[in-house]
Amino acid sequence: MIDIQNEQDTREVPLQKVGVKNVRYPVQVLDKEKKTQTTSATVNLFVNLPHNYKGTHMSRFIQIFHNYHKDISMQNFLEMLEEIRTKLDAQRAFGRITFPYFIEKKAPVTGSEGMMEYICTYEGEVSPCAPATASATHSSGDTPQRPDHKFFISIKVPLATLCPCSKAISEYGAHNQRGFVKVKILYTNFFWIEDVISMIESCASTPLYSVLKRQDEKFVTEHAYDNPRFVEDVVREVYLGLKKMNFQWFTVEAETEESIHAHNAYAFAEFSATDI
Repeated sequence: MIDIQNEQDTREVPLQKVGVKNVRYPVQVLDKEKKTQTTSATVNLFVNLPHNYKGTHMSRFIQIFHNYHKDISMQNFLEMLEEIRTKLDAQRAFGRITFPYFIEKKAPVTGSEGMMEYICTYEGEVSPCAPATASATHSSGDTPQRPDHKFFISIKVPLATLCPCSKAISEYGAHNQRGFVKVKILYTNFFWIEDVISMIESCASTPLYSVLKRQDEKFVTEHAYDNPRFVEDVVREVYLGLKKMNFQWFTVEAETEESIHAHNAYAFAEFSATDI
């Protein structure tokens, strides 16, 4: 049969990204407690297209992703992108998957159980022809080539803050609000999503829970009052927590829907121990 995608294009316009977007697919990811967790991801997969190619083979993106969807772990994500790149004869491949990650969480006093949702994103890029180190040369004297890659993991964590200024100037009470922290981390070594979430929640005035009895609500309210935080405080605390976890590059942003203002409060920070 005629393969139109493989025909030559004479317009001399290279395309930086072509592929499939907003694919909804079941995936299985690693779970620290239960080993694996099945969830549903929104998937974007792309390659670059040289000027002389008319098109790419869209179905191959899905075929390759299907082979990985039951184990789309951090370790396998870049391997999947490299397979996409090579099988589609491209110089670069890009991927982004976003999925809800669920953790069973107990209320702080009664231990009542409920599920909390956290939004996670894997985002990566692979390309060839980064020369290896001289010590890794072949016996023939040729320098081997290794794929170059970038891989980031983002985690969005809901939380609550209580305003330090409101507490300081009020005779009783203080305004509080829900918000979130989002971190984006350069992947260099394996880590558990749960460990990052736990650290982030410890930096808030209080974590959020899906189930709270009266005893729990009393505890959470008083805990928030004893731990007032501006968004600036939250970002700085998470920043220090991520540094202690030895991440080489990351960003931290916090945003809260202010309960007595008609605007949101926001703060952002970036850390880099190396060029990326």
